[in-house]
Amino acid sequence: MKEIRIGLLGLGNIGTGTYKALEMNREKIEKLVGGSVKITKILEKDIDRERDITVSKEQFVDSIEAITEDPDIDIVIELLGGVEPASTFIEKALLAGKHVVTANKAAVAASWEKLNAAAKKTGVQFRFEASVGGGIPVLTPLAGCAAVNQYTEVLGIVNGTTNYILYKMTEEGMSYEDALKDAQVKGFAEADPTADVEGIDAANKLSILMAIMFDRYIPPTQIPRAGITGITKEKIEEAREQDCVIKLIAHATLHDDGSFTYEVRPTFIKNYHPLAGVLEEYNAVYIKGNLVGKLMFYGPGAGPLPTGSAVLGDVTEIARSIV
Repeated sequence: MKEIRIGLLGLGNIGTGTYKALEMNREKIEKLVGGSVKITKILEKDIDRERDITVSKEQFVDSIEAITEDPDIDIVIELLGGVEPASTFIEKALLAGKHVVTANKAAVAASWEKLNAAAKKTGVQFRFEASVGGGIPVLTPLAGCAAVNQYTEVLGIVNGTTNYILYKMTEEGMSYEDALKDAQVKGFAEADPTADVEGIDAANKLSILMAIMFDRYIPPTQIPRAGITGITKEKIEEAREQDCVIKLIAHATLHDDGSFTYEVRPTFIKNYHPLAGVLEEYNAVYIKGNLVGKLMFYGPGAGPLPTGSAVLGDVTEIARSIV
């Protein structure tokens, strides 16, 4: 039986969730692949952290070269987060002829052209389904079975932290400050929530969506954005009076005259719109295509196991092609 060997970069929450998901569903995954799938090397500084998985000390390595220069490694999974050193490590793996899977929206969005060029140069696959929408399968359908469409619009609730905060403000009358604290207590918001509440995370994801759907790469730093820190109880009530709810929306439109607009900002969404019913920390991506009409992808936008599901979906597709 062919053995697919994987090098894993990062064993934090998402890395641990991915490792655990592989162990949980190994039989199903290996049946789909037609071979065995094994994480053989892990690049991680904190090797002594307690995790609810069984990892041998021999699996840990202390340099990216120990993975990229290992001829037995077929696939590299990058789950370090952040732009650097993740972008450099991904590029190094691609140029070494390794297939790469990542959930890192910041690295993919910031280094889109460089990373895709590296994959093209060596003829390997670069996949990042988990970078937008966590466990929601959205990029693969948009780039695959639905790609025959001329896409005209995308609206995404692609940040669970802000959606949870706005939900608590709308449904329970919480202030922004109290809703943020509640999100932090429940683990939906980081101690420093800036990337989420200021729309930076959503801009990264919109950059990726636009590159896939419209073949237009816009760096996330060039996407106009506004966060939710200025949303007040009064603004929530104003929306309610107009039969709307407020959602942080990542939005891009290809207009009939050929112009293209894009932004991330809090938006009044009519209560009859499908996105209005996306509650708590859930995510959704709503698209329009000239053939298919309207589609919505909905589900958990984050979390170790949902994200691990998307990562392993990409791994499985690559592994099947290798076998």
